[in-house]
Amino acid sequence: MTEKRPDKAGPSPDHVYEEIRKAKVIPVVILDDPAPAVPLARSLRDGGIPIIEFTFRSSAAAEAILRVRRELPEMLVGAGTVLTVEQAATAVRAGAGFIVSPGLDSKVVKFCLSKKVAVLPGVCTPTEIQKALGLGLSRLKYFPSEAMGGIRTLTAISAPFPGVRFIPTGGVSLKNLKDYLSLECVLACGGTWLADKKSIAESDWDSIRRIARETVRIAGEKNQKTG
Repeated sequence: MTEKRPDKAGPSPDHVYEEIRKAKVIPVVILDDPAPAVPLARSLRDGGIPIIEFTFRSSAAAEAILRVRRELPEMLVGAGTVLTVEQAATAVRAGAGFIVSPGLDSKVVKFCLSKKVAVLPGVCTPTEIQKALGLGLSRLKYFPSEAMGGIRTLTAISAPFPGVRFIPTGGVSLKNLKDYLSLECVLACGGTWLADKKSIAESDWDSIRRIARETVRIAGEKNQKTG
């Protein structure tokens, strides 16, 4: 990755969580090449979604984060599938405003807290939620949501934790987005439907803008909740 850095420091965790709450959705993006990162982010922004998460499932993630942070400073840019402290450090250096993990790793969480970077570890059991609370977190990714039972399970698992807000990811789509957002425990939803690989490969930014606008419309049908 280039040694250049973003010009400005990242946003505070409280600001990040509030922006996520307002956006209601987090586009989850896997890029094999960072070249489409900026036009993709611009298309999402123009469609009404000012947030994007690049996953560390490929080596292009850090460069993608860096490019969007520099070219579109109004976008909130995060890093996903962060499995190690080393990856978290790379993402933070690139300018990631938030870190998302599929699971709960206390070392990654503590690193992010030490850097004052918002962190959203993945949980799917009461034990994991309690561990997250013990680390001082109350905003968590719920993953893999549909495979774990979807809305019914999330409703049940969240009941003993009224102060926790979740970002269900994994199987969320335009078909069930509104149902997820209707839950009081849901802060926002994450998913890949907003930026499919085919549209990215074909530079079909019009399609991505249309899907973003439709997502915003559906999300807006639910009254804004407190975070």
